[in-house]
Amino acid sequence: MTPADYFILAIFVALGLFSVAASIFNIEWYFRTEGAAFFVRRWGRRGARIFYACLGVALVACGLLGMVYGLEWGASKP
Repeated sequence: MTPADYFILAIFVALGLFSVAASIFNIEWYFRTEGAAFFVRRWGRRGARIFYACLGVALVACGLLGMVYGLEWGASKP
């Protein structure tokens, strides 16, 4: 994998951690954004927080798995 690939995966992890933190600490401005407001209107504040926490966990998992399997894939290349 190239350094750019690792950079993108690190962005996934960082955004995922931020999303989880925003959900846990109930950051007001985060849930007032236009994108989050859709989920707040649809499921309420609690449902939006749960959704964004799950989304954050998924982003972190994808980023970390990409890094781990990217290292393994890169090591097996001749």
